[in-house]
Amino acid sequence: MRSDRHTALLALTGAGIIFGLTVPFSKLALEGMGPVWLTVARFALAFPVLALVARRTLRGAVALPVLGWGALFYGATIVVQNLGIATTSVSHAALILGSVPVLVALVALAAGRSSVDLMAWVGFTVALGGLVVLTGTNSAGDATPGGDALVLGSALLSALYIVAQPRLLAGRDAVAVTAVQMGSGTLAALPVALAFEGIPSAMPGSTALWGFAGLVVLGSVLPFALYAYGQARVAPEVAGAFVNLEPLVGAGLGALAFGDPFGPGQVGGAIALAAGIALSVSGGALREPASA
Repeated sequence: MRSDRHTALLALTGAGIIFGLTVPFSKLALEGMGPVWLTVARFALAFPVLALVARRTLRGAVALPVLGWGALFYGATIVVQNLGIATTSVSHAALILGSVPVLVALVALAAGRSSVDLMAWVGFTVALGGLVVLTGTNSAGDATPGGDALVLGSALLSALYIVAQPRLLAGRDAVAVTAVQMGSGTLAALPVALAFEGIPSAMPGSTALWGFAGLVVLGSVLPFALYAYGQARVAPEVAGAFVNLEPLVGAGLGALAFGDPFGPGQVGGAIALAAGIALSVSGGALREPASA
């Protein structure tokens, strides 16, 4: 069991690091695609790959709660997130998503499913402090309050999904659940894309296509499957803590590739984020996830 938990933590670490690529890739892809169509196309291509991998267990993952949460997360949440990324900076979007672990802990506490101790709460607080420092010292020119608010809204929806997911994964194959949820999210977002963005009239440019390719290959197929595997084996708050790897990677790429500022304040905030993750995991990594 302990070895299984350690494997879960490795899977969550890998997922968190790869998730850090999604905001920069999305920013590039949004130069040639609408936010809703980007969601549809991304998961429409990732779904069959995961469905093929999990073909033997796919039927067991088809259930109304799985489909419903898939529509909410892979459909609505990612659409809202894309709308925010389109109107704010890469660094701001990545850093705001760092609020997910604290939101997960608060949602789990409100739902009576909290299973972490004082050390984990200290970790959440330290990580949130690092996030505040990073955001407060990041003055990227293309960041907007409206875009930041949309990304924060997607973070809250993500927290609800992370708390609910362990019950959906109980007794089911994680890859199969991820595939079914991606398919459900695609179907949920498709009519919204047709209604508000119409049928695309031209192919995206090369930059947008490269961003989209990276988003599908590196940002969709692998990390969501890894994250689902880890979610099934640790408490929701612990799984949420690894989302903090996303702003670390995303802010770094925002500075390198998009010219977003990254000075001493950002370095200090990044160190606090990393320390918060370590404290959060030490306070709850070996506890059982909420029972179904």
